Amino acid sequence: MAGRPKERVVTDEVHQNQILQELSLKELRTQKLYTQYHVNPLRKVHRITRKPMSWHDNLEEPADARFLNLIHHAAQGPRKKYPEAQTENQEIGWDSDPLIDPECSDHRLNHFRVYNDITLYKAKMWSLGEDDRHK
Repeated sequence: MAGRPKERVVTDEVHQNQILQELSLKELRTQKLYTQYHVNPLRKVHRITRKPMSWHDNLEEPADARFLNLIHHAAQGPRKKYPEAQTENQEIGWDSDPLIDPECSDHRLNHFRVYNDITLYKAKMWSLGEDDRHK
């Protein structure tokens, strides 16, 4: 049984034509031609932006002071907008002032590079390069 080839089903052209005719009649019954269109009041309408190179859309309009203030306020940083942090992430860097006064003379906090004779010699050797160091 496993080695037998599958028998091919012969398609009847008359039967296929009848199926296609029934499908097309069903489509024609359910189609409805709309000639009047309107906006769905339950759906949010999106505005389409104007074209930037259109001359009639770029006529000078008077500046709206309220709108300009709103834009300038939005462009400011959060520390200038609000007196205190608004989110948990803003609290991390909100008070960025140093807790102690950074003094350069305090050697407990500042560890500057000090050059002695041996460090100057080694820095000079490294500046010459790898090839000159092994001579």
